[in-house]
Amino acid sequence: MRQGPDGSAVIRIRTAGLVLLVTHLLVVAWLTLRPLDVMWVTAANLRPFAGIRADLALGPVEAFRRIAEGLLLLAPLGVLLPVAGGRLAVSPWASLARTVAAGALISLAIELLQTGVPGQVVDVDSLMLNTAGVALAHLAIVPATRSRMRRRRRSHPTGGPASQGDDQVPLPWEEAPQGPTPTIPRVGMAP
Repeated sequence: MRQGPDGSAVIRIRTAGLVLLVTHLLVVAWLTLRPLDVMWVTAANLRPFAGIRADLALGPVEAFRRIAEGLLLLAPLGVLLPVAGGRLAVSPWASLARTVAAGALISLAIELLQTGVPGQVVDVDSLMLNTAGVALAHLAIVPATRSRMRRRRRSHPTGGPASQGDDQVPLPWEEAPQGPTPTIPRVGMAP
């Protein structure tokens, strides 16, 4: 990993992001993959929006609770995955695509693992709601935070007053230019 003047800060942020990410995934695994002792379970839902329609039929309060649970379960991944990645200078669309794809794969893994857990039922709507929650959290927080951090980095590259005429400030994990490649005198070029 490349380090600049603030390399240790980047390592601390990435480490904290990884710790929070693993903690969140452990909590999600405990919530979604533990066996439930229930009298009966509904059939697996493999038709998109059928579960959401059933939730809406239960009334607005219950529907809101169930849909919000689906959206919020993996929503922190929308922020924790980019933090754990530690990239500041990245395309917003590429970051969103990577984060949503990772969230969808994690949600799919949970749904597939639930097939072997007593009392847990596979629901395609959960996959869609979990993925939408990751996307919404990412869109709400990550682009604005990255933009603010880049502006702060440009205006205060070393933590002091703004530098004058310095448009390209190296980010903490980028190497500063080292100048021309050194040459050894009296050594010719290879043919």
